[in-house]
Amino acid sequence: MKLLSGNSNRTLAQSIAEYLDMPLTRAQVRRFADLEVFVTIDENVRGEDVFVIQSTSYPANDNLMELLICIDALKRASGKRITAVLPYFGYARQDRKTGGRTPISAKLVANLITRSGADRVLTMDLHAGQIQGFFDIPTDNLLPSRLLADDIIKNYPLGDDLMVVSPDVGGVVRARALAKRLDDADLAIVDKRRSGPGQSEVMNIIGDVAGRRCILFDDIADSAGTLCNAAAALIANGATSVSAYVTHGVLSGAAAERVANSVLTELVVTDSIEASDTTKACPKIRYVSCAPLIGEAIRRIANEESVSKLFD
Repeated sequence: MKLLSGNSNRTLAQSIAEYLDMPLTRAQVRRFADLEVFVTIDENVRGEDVFVIQSTSYPANDNLMELLICIDALKRASGKRITAVLPYFGYARQDRKTGGRTPISAKLVANLITRSGADRVLTMDLHAGQIQGFFDIPTDNLLPSRLLADDIIKNYPLGDDLMVVSPDVGGVVRARALAKRLDDADLAIVDKRRSGPGQSEVMNIIGDVAGRRCILFDDIADSAGTLCNAAAALIANGATSVSAYVTHGVLSGAAAERVANSVLTELVVTDSIEASDTTKACPKIRYVSCAPLIGEAIRRIANEESVSKLFD
């Protein structure tokens, strides 16, 4: 087995390598003067089971091209099986036509990864479950419910006043899975309306949150506007405190500043996307490593063991 890392999240790749007690494969992933991506694999990978670790986060297009070229280089070097490990799958929010003459970019990216030579895909908490079906190769979608539930249990005492909140109707299944791991905690839903990309308005709170400690749970925080607006609405409806857990902390633009100035007690995200200096400096943002979850999935795939056991 070989582990190869692109440049998108070297810190996470190194943590995964440490979990598996093996070094990262020596390789050069660099740019020409005109910013073309160039990859050289500095080790023999012939007949190897190779895992390419690369989140397609900002800059999404550069990181996606790195992934595709790494896969092509491994394929041409006679790697036996190539697994694209995407802790964060970019373009996942473009999973359907939202209007006339609009693309389904998630399907396009799935086709690119497949055509480049990947034999398998391993990712985490896809924005929409049906994206698994966009790939014509085996695709494992890891769920972080257990990872985040363990952190909640460690930092927030369980009790009848603890409530899990979905920030929108589409995230109810995800939130319910987390609530089940928290001794079947009660569930509330934020009814929101999107006025444009990255903009939302809270309309109603479905459920009685008065006197409750609320934990918002979502898959992606980009501008963090949805989370901050939802937290303010929950406090206005009588919640005693609001924290947020998010799988993928995109946190673009002024997101960190928005979180710092919000009523959120804290925002906890996994390290599927490498933290920027701005998010590291925000006192309300805390990171939980997903390296053990991804590392264990890689080990199971390499050993031909069940990955679904990780969801139990």
